[in-house]
Amino acid sequence: MTEHVSHTRDLPTMDELRAEAMEWARKPRRYGSWYVTQHMVSAMRAYGWTIIIGSIGQPVLYLLGLAAGLAALIQAPITAHGQDVSYLVFVAPALLVTAAISVASEEMTYPVMAGFKWRRYFYGFNASPLSSPQIANGVLVGAVARMFVTVAAYYLFIWLFGAVPAPATGWLTIFAGVAAGVAFGAPLMAYAASIEDDKGQFALVQRFVFMPMFLFSGTFYPLETLPVWLQWIGWISPLWHGAELGRVATFGADVAPLMIAVHVGYLLLLSAGGYLWARLIFTRRLAK
Repeated sequence: MTEHVSHTRDLPTMDELRAEAMEWARKPRRYGSWYVTQHMVSAMRAYGWTIIIGSIGQPVLYLLGLAAGLAALIQAPITAHGQDVSYLVFVAPALLVTAAISVASEEMTYPVMAGFKWRRYFYGFNASPLSSPQIANGVLVGAVARMFVTVAAYYLFIWLFGAVPAPATGWLTIFAGVAAGVAFGAPLMAYAASIEDDKGQFALVQRFVFMPMFLFSGTFYPLETLPVWLQWIGWISPLWHGAELGRVATFGADVAPLMIAVHVGYLLLLSAGGYLWARLIFTRRLAK
């Protein structure tokens, strides 16, 4: 009997177990966003070669086509913001921003749908001490990590091709590209999180949002050369705002300080609004 009582006393009490569980949960709650980010980045290894080819091969093909192809046909400089620049110098920042937005269109659609619908790993995360906002944070930060790598590689290539006349400030284009990617990707992530079933919605986004934005946002020619009834696409497009900031950085485009503030403010507004919307959708959906 004495031996049984001694053994019982050695067992932890419920309060001690609860305190230990809280201690184990404290670290995941503190660093939960980074754990989700680590998972999202690790999952990218499954299509790692696609990322590498997209980050390196796509810039080379685009720049070769423009530098050795189209730019050779367009001998006259393009006048942008009162400055005459070569066609390649004009187009390069917009292509860099497009690369970031392209990454956002990939990482903020099907991986989000997989987390809720196909593989349902978001529910597994949510069953742990991780919170719904931390899951949304991790998805976004993971996509930003891929954007940064892609855009940095793109910047290296446009610099090697001589499309950065002002390298002292040209590197800021990397951040302009990432900002535009987040401004496009955060609302898209919220939309993807709200979809219960994939019925071709993402294909519609590619055809009727991404492609018009790519073609009519001053990517290949100054926006003001378009008819007024088409210019509005550029005005609401994060691609145009990011490309304009990139042109200020790469060749010192003469953009008024007020317009620079408008470009930055618009990208921040889209990013913040989309992020808050995404957090709300993640919280509501994971609470079911």
